[in-house]
Amino acid sequence: MTTPTVLRPHAEDQYADELAVLAKHDDRPRPPGWRLSPWAVTTYILGDASHPGGVITPKYIGPRRIVEVAVATLATDRALLLLGVPGTAKTWLSEHLAAAVSGDSTLLVQGTAGTAEEAVRYGWNYARLLAEGPSREALTPSPVMRAMAEGRLARVEELTRMPSDVQDALITVLSEKTLPIPELNEEVQAAKGFNVIATANDRDRGVNELSSALRRRFNTVVLPVPASAEEEVEIVSRRVAQLGRSLELPETPAGLEEIRRVVTVFRELRSGVTSDGRTKVKSPSGTLSTAEAISVLTSGIALAAHFGDGVLRPSDVAAGIVGAVVQDPVSDRVVWQEYLETVVREREEWRDFYRACRDAG
Repeated sequence: MTTPTVLRPHAEDQYADELAVLAKHDDRPRPPGWRLSPWAVTTYILGDASHPGGVITPKYIGPRRIVEVAVATLATDRALLLLGVPGTAKTWLSEHLAAAVSGDSTLLVQGTAGTAEEAVRYGWNYARLLAEGPSREALTPSPVMRAMAEGRLARVEELTRMPSDVQDALITVLSEKTLPIPELNEEVQAAKGFNVIATANDRDRGVNELSSALRRRFNTVVLPVPASAEEEVEIVSRRVAQLGRSLELPETPAGLEEIRRVVTVFRELRSGVTSDGRTKVKSPSGTLSTAEAISVLTSGIALAAHFGDGVLRPSDVAAGIVGAVVQDPVSDRVVWQEYLETVVREREEWRDFYRACRDAG
């Protein structure tokens, strides 16, 4: 019996060869506890087609300076907060930074309204606690505690989704670089190499705002939406191809024309104006992020491969676009119909796309 492969390998496993190549050719200074130098980490994130050890594929497409600031922050005693609207690759960048710096992206705390303080500090194995009393053996370390002890990066996703008292458990960790265990009259001191990468959603402002004391412990880097349509098309094309291989979808032509259409629709509805700047359009309630465009196109490729002729066509992406745009069945449907009739219908080269979207809606 063969062991099934995992659906989504961790970054350090999926790109192990590239990380090994970078480490082999990396002769620059490395901060204590880092697997690579800051320069090599940046090269891993942004890619390098002419690297002497072989092609390093880009993991993030965006301004180089943003990545450099993020990497430089992690080499200091300040934590890193990646802030941006949904779909700007905050989690993706966080994972790859942890993989490149620590060789381990799994020390993760997922922030939700129900996240308990134990997820940041520590918990207890209550069977051992009752049987033996408080001891190190009965203690269950959090990912943050493990990262401190091992000198690695801890990741905190959706920081502003966590209750304020749970957020504040990070203050001592980030300022004093220590985690007290009063039950044992002990503490865990952070080994060199420890730091925290947190992500937060621009649209979550007002959910659980960060206290000024906690915000001061972070250096905030804002991840922008793709600057141009061409940049977004490149991001979507790369990620769709990666997902297709990961999901072992039958080989399907890239369908660049359909990718451009989906990206154009999302950008126009997001910005409230057509790409030529001539027509204002209403924006729906959803975010219509790059991540959602990737999801629409991946689903379209699956439809084309399994139920079509293997070529990505407008009918394969139409239902996904309608589903992404029409989040509110009343107001968003009006916005979509107006955009369809006043913008899409008037584009002669989009007639097949217009008919497919009209039928899907």
